[in-house]
Amino acid sequence: MNNLNKNILLGTVIGDALGLPVQFLDRDVIAKNPVTTMVGHGQFDVPAGTWSDDSSLSLCLAESLCNGYDLNDISNNFIKWMFEGYWTPFNKTFDIGNTTYSAIMNLRNGISPHLAGMDRERDNGNGSLMRILPLVPYIINMEEEDRFRIIGEVSSLTHRHPRSILACIFLCKFAIQYLATKEIPTAFAYTQKEIKYLLTQEKFKNECSHFDRLVNLTYEQFRNIAKNDIKSTGYVIDTLEASLWSVFNHDSFKDSVLCAVNLGYDADTVGAITGALAGIIYGHDSIPEEWLNVLARKEDIIELANKLDSAIKSNP
Repeated sequence: MNNLNKNILLGTVIGDALGLPVQFLDRDVIAKNPVTTMVGHGQFDVPAGTWSDDSSLSLCLAESLCNGYDLNDISNNFIKWMFEGYWTPFNKTFDIGNTTYSAIMNLRNGISPHLAGMDRERDNGNGSLMRILPLVPYIINMEEEDRFRIIGEVSSLTHRHPRSILACIFLCKFAIQYLATKEIPTAFAYTQKEIKYLLTQEKFKNECSHFDRLVNLTYEQFRNIAKNDIKSTGYVIDTLEASLWSVFNHDSFKDSVLCAVNLGYDADTVGAITGALAGIIYGHDSIPEEWLNVLARKEDIIELANKLDSAIKSNP
């Protein structure tokens, strides 16, 4: 678990920053001029190394965890992000998803963190999935029941539908299983087994069809899904599948993340999640130096990762 926080946070922010310039673009358009390194401007006309809400909310979560687990404190950080530009590259918030916006307004208006998140069928965007992985170092040594409860609560701050919660559980479970086994196929198989069990429970029993490929395809079958059958939209299942597929089909941080962002559409979020997973698998030392050198607030992110690492070690 050495440097795990740095692996996750730097991986997240690098993937986000690589994908942001091509966010919303069709992959056929990107294919004519694919992303090969960190570039600026693009969709939001921002400098190279700029990151978005995916990273901001991940960093807000990580900072709160430095003082232990407190939903109200996490909520306050999210409110400060939206209204004060907290944990943004240049003290200005942009690119806020509708579900996240509505939920944070609920939090600001005093609705309980347990009830503020949106829970309609249409509220299954990737807004909680994109920021959930910083929980992994904090929950990794907990009992399974406590892990799932905390993941569900943190997702529910913005995304309270069972599908979004289960997608977050899947992603965190895969990361934890990889850290335990150091084998991607084995980690995927263990995760599938656990999610299949959860799909039999009352809370998740209506979600089976949505997790069909994620739980019923073998590792080889999943990684061999045709690229055209992998969607990279803002829908939580599409994003989870695209991120795993990008990792499964490459054997380096660089190639995994470039694959993810060049899928297009919600490129920053697929890039952020893929970056976090690739960071866990390959370590932050595998991130190309030229990407890190232009990353906005790089030193602040590293300082936060080290602070969280020390906090977790002092309170195992």
